[in-house]
Amino acid sequence: MKILSKANVVGLSIILTGLLACTTINPYTGEKQTSKAVIGAGAGAATGAVVGLITGDDSRERRKHALIGAGVGALAGGAVGYYMDVQEAKLRQKLSGTGVSVTRDGDNIILNMPGNVTFATDSADINGDFFAVLDSVTLVVDEFDKTLVEIMGHTDSTGPNEYNQRLSEKRANAVSQYFQSREIQPLRLATYGYGENYPVASNDDANGRSLNRRVEIALVPLTQS
Repeated sequence: MKILSKANVVGLSIILTGLLACTTINPYTGEKQTSKAVIGAGAGAATGAVVGLITGDDSRERRKHALIGAGVGALAGGAVGYYMDVQEAKLRQKLSGTGVSVTRDGDNIILNMPGNVTFATDSADINGDFFAVLDSVTLVVDEFDKTLVEIMGHTDSTGPNEYNQRLSEKRANAVSQYFQSREIQPLRLATYGYGENYPVASNDDANGRSLNRRVEIALVPLTQS
């Protein structure tokens, strides 16, 4: 697993803060979103922050080959952007008001699900309120089957680092298992745990810890390598 130095983590946080600050209001959903200009200029940095966390091995390529071999057609050319545009719009519509943020990063979509709707402190049991959110996501993910689903678990800093690492993996696996129970093809799913290593807020107060105790889902288009 790829672990960044403290200096890189700090730099990563600065990049993310800058990207999140440059937002516009989506005229169709009324939600804030990263401006298209910033996405174009900062796609590489944003990918390094979220999707880039999971490129330390070739698991994505193996899953792509397996899915294509199983008869799931790959996207190509201009079809990729349009496919993800429509998927993003449906996710924004279904997740409006849930507390889950939807961020576009190039052709990838990132869902950030904070602790107030996902898991309690020191638990990998999915909150009751979170099932409705996951159901909304699975409806869209099931419809757009040319998308890889990469689930990343995170914790706050409460407790030992090794314990938090295991807890983050359990949280990611809990979401993956729920997706599978809703008949999402297992080949599309991958899980990663990052413990307390990538905070998005301060762990010094309850609100910050709730934001760090989160699950992120990267939706990545299935394209021919």
